Amino acid sequence: MAKRRLPRMIFDYIDGAAGNEAGALRNRHALDAVSLTPRILRDVSTRSLATEVFGAKAGVPFGIAPMGMCNLSAPGADLMLARLAAKYKVPVGVSTVASTPMEEMIEAAEGHAWFQLYFSGDGEGTFRLVDRAKSAAYQTLVLTVDVPEVGRRLRELRHGFKMPFRIGPRQFVDFALHPSWSLRTLRSGRPDLANFRKDGFDFDRTESRAKATWDTLSELRERWHGKLVVKGVLDVQDAIWLKERGVDAVQVSNHGARQFDCGPSPIEVVPNFRSKLGGDYAIFLDSGIRSGSDILRAIVSGADFVFVGRILQFAIAANGEAGLFQMWKVLEEELSIAMAMVGLSGLERDSTVKGNRS
Repeated sequence: MAKRRLPRMIFDYIDGAAGNEAGALRNRHALDAVSLTPRILRDVSTRSLATEVFGAKAGVPFGIAPMGMCNLSAPGADLMLARLAAKYKVPVGVSTVASTPMEEMIEAAEGHAWFQLYFSGDGEGTFRLVDRAKSAAYQTLVLTVDVPEVGRRLRELRHGFKMPFRIGPRQFVDFALHPSWSLRTLRSGRPDLANFRKDGFDFDRTESRAKATWDTLSELRERWHGKLVVKGVLDVQDAIWLKERGVDAVQVSNHGARQFDCGPSPIEVVPNFRSKLGGDYAIFLDSGIRSGSDILRAIVSGADFVFVGRILQFAIAANGEAGLFQMWKVLEEELSIAMAMVGLSGLERDSTVKGNRS
């Protein structure tokens, strides 16, 4: 439905991945390769999806991944995601390149928002955003570290997709063939990089982020006294060093394979992370999650909490806020059913429930 309703350029921006998109396929195949063995004759008539994240109660064990320029899927999409987070008391990741300012997002999310940070250029603008996040009362900062250089996404290159938005003849035809999306977007105003309006400096999404080092992390840890998550970790030794340097959680992620098509899938490496980091250290996971069964696969494999991305934008594009809440209910129902099948009534770790890899 989203593919039919969105201009092709916009759909491909949301759906696309780096290179020949083998990484996105690898994510899917790796998740499918994890089988969950059914257990029988356990009383699972009452099931709870509730969990805790950094000591706060969450209605379900999955949240909303930070995604840039969500308002391309529909006007107001960012705020729809924030309202969903408020209702279910789960974190919504607010991207550095969100199309709604961070201050509006945390207000709409009723505090259930985490700010996602990219280090860029010489870092001056980066730390200004950190200071703003503090002022806006964010409690959790998510530093994304897996984009030293922005990956080449061939679908975007073919469409001439750029930020800020530029419309040439080809894009004009694409938009004209999707009048409903185009008229709604025209009425609401062109989506832009909203976190940079206030500070009066530009953000170039293609600018190198390669200057970030372990010293950068140490400086950030000194300046940020709330919870610190590092996102985009796939090497267990890196994760060990992050834990030693006072990072509160790692997010095992390959950015949905949007930046690099050669890396492993998070679901493949998370069991080793759990083994090496210990049972009490917080491990989150995203990338390629498409169903409630995928969420359970991630949790059984060792993740404490899972983040969902693209499918929420597809739901919004298909049917607005109603579509988003419907998709969330589908994920809840699928997860609950999968838990019943493997004999789980709650999400506490159960050594008798195992994920087997084929």
